[in-house]
Amino acid sequence: DGPISVEAISMDAEGLIKEARELSKVNKNIVVKIPMTEEGLKAVKKVNQEGIHTNVTLVFSPTQAILAAKAGATYISPFVGRLDDISHIGMDIVGQIVTIYDNYDFSTEVIVASIRNPLHVVEAALLGADISTIPFNVIKQLVKHPLTDIGIEKFLSDWKKVPKKE
Repeated sequence: DGPISVEAISMDAEGLIKEARELSKVNKNIVVKIPMTEEGLKAVKKVNQEGIHTNVTLVFSPTQAILAAKAGATYISPFVGRLDDISHIGMDIVGQIVTIYDNYDFSTEVIVASIRNPLHVVEAALLGADISTIPFNVIKQLVKHPLTDIGIEKFLSDWKKVPKKE
């Protein structure tokens, strides 16, 4: 029932627009992923006027996020893990984007992408990101906590000590 992200692969505005139109006909929930390029922004502006939902991907700066919002992107995806990989603090960028969007009442939603660990999930939530794309291995880490495991072991140990009626 929710949004379905589908990647457009053209690199020119004309091709991206054509793909977005075709992809959006497949299902009303399609969100067309368009790269953060000059041509991509042209395409976003055009297809937004036609009611086609877009996600501007590969966003790495607040200025790119502003341009995407001004073009009418439904969503933007800052890639935090990739920023961390090159010694930038990806979550700082997310915080700046969320603040800017709030300051100017942009309707574009922030999808935090390239999440690498549970701390990214917590930080994204604290910063007010709208959505996080979380890989399965990180979801498994979110469930686990050593104190939960210790608590279960203690409970089971205590349960074994309770006298049983025969």
